[in-house]
Amino acid sequence: MEIILIQDVDNLGGKNELVKVKNGYARNFLIPQKFAIEANPTNLKKLQEALKVAAKKEAALLAEINKVTEVLKSSAIKVTAKTGTTGKIFGSVTSLQIARAIRDQKGYEIDRKRISIVDEVKELGTYKAFIDFGNNNITEIDFEVIGE
Repeated sequence: MEIILIQDVDNLGGKNELVKVKNGYARNFLIPQKFAIEANPTNLKKLQEALKVAAKKEAALLAEINKVTEVLKSSAIKVTAKTGTTGKIFGSVTSLQIARAIRDQKGYEIDRKRISIVDEVKELGTYKAFIDFGNNNITEIDFEVIGE
């Protein structure tokens, strides 16, 4: 029997996926538990429409990510830190400081959990960080640490 999964099911498939299972598994477990619906012509049309809408949303999101990426790569982000007389930073630069600098300088609110710094930042200079926008959209940005 062919069914359309309404939500992710372990060892079977993901949401909006058309799968073939045994009749008893579908009728006694998947359909009553609201994990799946029967793959009749009406439901298949609904599935196609849902996939089209999801593709349009994905394209719009990708366009927005590309726009943000271009702005972030246009120039290095400047992060200020307190330093000693030798140029070493008190503490280190964190992803929170980078997120605040992006918000202040570029105007985009990026969650600090999406930012990962390549090297530990203990001195003044230029460094690299990665921003993960999800769905394998990872962008490398440069940031410069300057003293206050």
